[in-house]
Amino acid sequence: MMKRNGLFLLVGVLVLTACGLINKENKGQGFNAFPVSQDITLGAEVAAQIDNNTTEYPLLDSVQYKDVYAYVYKVRDKILNTGNVKHKDDFAWRLRIIHDDSTLNAFCTPGGYIYIYTGILKFLESEDEFAGVLGHEIAHADLRHSTRQMTKLYGVQILLQIVAGNREALKQVTTGLVGLKFSRSHESEADQKSVEYLCPTDYNAAGGSGFFKKIQEMGGSGTPAFLSTHPDPGDRIEHFENEKVTQGCVGNKLYKTEFETMVSKLPK
Repeated sequence: MMKRNGLFLLVGVLVLTACGLINKENKGQGFNAFPVSQDITLGAEVAAQIDNNTTEYPLLDSVQYKDVYAYVYKVRDKILNTGNVKHKDDFAWRLRIIHDDSTLNAFCTPGGYIYIYTGILKFLESEDEFAGVLGHEIAHADLRHSTRQMTKLYGVQILLQIVAGNREALKQVTTGLVGLKFSRSHESEADQKSVEYLCPTDYNAAGGSGFFKKIQEMGGSGTPAFLSTHPDPGDRIEHFENEKVTQGCVGNKLYKTEFETMVSKLPK
């Protein structure tokens, strides 16, 4: 009876916590049964899986390519130091570069473990574009989109199992997080936050639109498959530009030469 009452109490606490998350932490952004501490735990678990899977995720060595890593961390710090990243001091915000020139993508786990493909670095043309993409990925973690998606997929029950120490439940969630697809509304939220993060800097705050402008120029040829579930590139370009105006952003720096120098140091 004590165990059963304890479980009821835990369920009650989780439900009350979830309600609090809706009203306070998420500010209407959607139900999230996972506390921030679970974003941190799950993110570390996912990052360990990725880091150990060198066949699928061949990571560039941070010592051999120290100049490249120093550059991407500099851009990351510029975003984090704006004061607009809510979980700046909670999450890891660790960066890793995946050597795969054929993939035009970047992604971020819960808790701020960010992965950038060499393909997208070589596809972009300037630092403000990279900052826009990086801001978008930071936003996914900062807005806790992954655990919001996990809540939709698994509900409170999976969290109860994880809290109870069920490793299979934890493995189920972490496996689901690898390659997780976000909703269209989450992508739009991340685009908006990217502009907000860049707005206090000297960057062109709509830098994230540069990726989609190049995709449009390609006329659909070679468009990454993952974009098929995302908002239309044209709509996203307009969203970036409108947000820049709405938020009153005045920065206009591209830092194209600096970005090209960094790209030249990537493996051929």
